[in-house]
Amino acid sequence: MVEQLTQLIDENRVKIVGAIRQELLSGYTDKNSYEKLRQKLKYFPNEPVLDSDYEAAAEYSNFCRSKGVQGSHTDLLICAVAIRAKFQIFTIDKDFNYYAKHLPITLFEKN
Repeated sequence: MVEQLTQLIDENRVKIVGAIRQELLSGYTDKNSYEKLRQKLKYFPNEPVLDSDYEAAAEYSNFCRSKGVQGSHTDLLICAVAIRAKFQIFTIDKDFNYYAKHLPITLFEKN
């Protein structure tokens, strides 16, 4: 999996949503570690989030809940952006497997 991610990065095929950047950086209380990660994340361009993405994320949240699947606001925003931009989602978060059963997202196939 690390090799695949490295290859995607080398090929400039990785984008993130600002909410992911925030979530990653929020995990560091040590200022030096935070700053190192912040600098590394600058390499990845942000995919813009449109007003319609927030609306779609809310719609997806309501739909998933009606199917018994709870999702975080950030996860469903990621799904909305990925659907609009036709991106594959590279994640180890198992929750996305549940979303994929009900939403037209594509998860990146890892070896």
